[in-house]
Amino acid sequence: MNKDLEEVLVVDRALVERLGMFQGLTLDTARYLPELLSPENYRFVPRHKAEQDDTLKQLIPYFLICHEDQIWCYVRGKKSGEERLVAKASLGIGGHMNNQDLDLFDNIYDRAAMRELEEEVVLPAGYTHKVVALLNDDLTPVGRVHLGVIHILRSPSSEVRKREGVITESGFRTVAELKAMYDRMETWSQICLDQIDGLLARG
Repeated sequence: MNKDLEEVLVVDRALVERLGMFQGLTLDTARYLPELLSPENYRFVPRHKAEQDDTLKQLIPYFLICHEDQIWCYVRGKKSGEERLVAKASLGIGGHMNNQDLDLFDNIYDRAAMRELEEEVVLPAGYTHKVVALLNDDLTPVGRVHLGVIHILRSPSSEVRKREGVITESGFRTVAELKAMYDRMETWSQICLDQIDGLLARG
């Protein structure tokens, strides 16, 4: 979708502050998600505006795909939609919920999140997923205008394939292998990796 025309789902930073602003991860999803996903609290605004307005938070589903004791990782290619993250390694699959999701009505988050996931990867039948945390990083320009919803996705096999060309160097890696790549990772993935044992235990 043309970024100049795209409209993305946002909530007001003031709402997050009222619920309790945090830095890094919070596992208290029950405190935040019912309010954040209530239709009166989110709206769609032009993406170019949202990227520059830190009074707004764009909700981003962020799936960590796991098989046994390994996690799927990839590198964002040069044509990635988020130019500030190009060439960074990432543990998370997901993206903006945009105005093409307006026709989803009920359960807009769940259905839009699955659309984003299925646009980027091909998964084997029988996978499961669960929301385990929220992620906020106000220390970087990218993080300041986004709020991550962290999912642990359990795949029954290692047959996970990329669907988008901007995904490179993809594959399952052990936690030890991922920690060796830490300096190459985008900030959100570093934050998740720092607490990976707790996230995996919840998922």
